[in-house]
Amino acid sequence: MTTANKITLLRIALIPIFMVLMLLDQPATRVAALLIFILAGVTDHIDGYVARKYNQITIFGKFMDPLADKIMVTSAMMILVAWGRMPSWAAVIIIAREFAVSGLRLIAAAKGDVIAAGFSGKLKTTVSIIAICFMITDRVHDFEIIPHLLNVDMAGSMLMVIVTVWSGVEYFVRNRKILDYKS
Repeated sequence: MTTANKITLLRIALIPIFMVLMLLDQPATRVAALLIFILAGVTDHIDGYVARKYNQITIFGKFMDPLADKIMVTSAMMILVAWGRMPSWAAVIIIAREFAVSGLRLIAAAKGDVIAAGFSGKLKTTVSIIAICFMITDRVHDFEIIPHLLNVDMAGSMLMVIVTVWSGVEYFVRNRKILDYKS
């Protein structure tokens, strides 16, 4: 197993620890959860860098890296929805995009193609991680960007949705040939 793949597996192993700390919902556990989430987010960039720099790109990594990101972000969103910090409609849109792009990747794989993560997909993950970090942080929860209209939680949720939808559309437009019914 490559170093890059081990880093990806570390990110997956951090997810249940993050969730337990979040669900304990105490100030100290939330800080610890935030630090673990940040560490997991950093490993997302490190494993890709290591894979490219040391020629450790594998089929396993191409599959597990985006899956680890999806599990990490989705688990955080589910907790934030339960806490009322993220609207459920935003989480549904984001998760629907993940299913759609995963389905596109499955069709591509069945045809012998691999859809690598594009810039917009990487940006989506980065924006999601940063927005979730702000939403986890209690101190900024009530900060209103536009008084009585837009707080940090809603701004983060809306930004995640916008970048996620843009990324999903780009994946489908860029890979529309995969959906050709003739092959």
